[in-house]
Amino acid sequence: MEKVPMTVRGEELLRNELDKLLKLRPQISAAIAEARELGDLKENAEYHAAREEQGICEAQIRDIEYKLSIAQVIDVTKIDNNGKVIFGSTVTVIDVDSEEEKTYQIVGDDEADIKSGRISISSPIARGLIGKEEGDEAVISTPGGDKVFEIDSVKYI
Repeated sequence: MEKVPMTVRGEELLRNELDKLLKLRPQISAAIAEARELGDLKENAEYHAAREEQGICEAQIRDIEYKLSIAQVIDVTKIDNNGKVIFGSTVTVIDVDSEEEKTYQIVGDDEADIKSGRISISSPIARGLIGKEEGDEAVISTPGGDKVFEIDSVKYI
């Protein structure tokens, strides 16, 4: 089974979500039991809704447990990184053409959220930045053409 990289923050978020779902299980079971008491199960909307909620909850639990089982949690604060861009690092880049500054954290696929500045390790931007150092330039192919970014800073937080 191939391991999938994940940040410490990503693992923590998944574990919190799993805990929340596991605490929801007894509530759903109680709702099913209560709905059963209402009579004929064929025409009991509350029963069917509770069973559907149970199915969704169980599927989410299985999904999170699977993700955690294949996760390789990487704590960048404990890695000798020599100032290079690696998985989990936070990189500030400057677009050479527009002088626009952007900051990205390179994270696992499930953790990616471009609005929050977290990009997937498999994204073109991340692939173009990996292995570079402060002061280096990275040429990244985008749908709008090649973009050149200068790496302003690399942090491991």
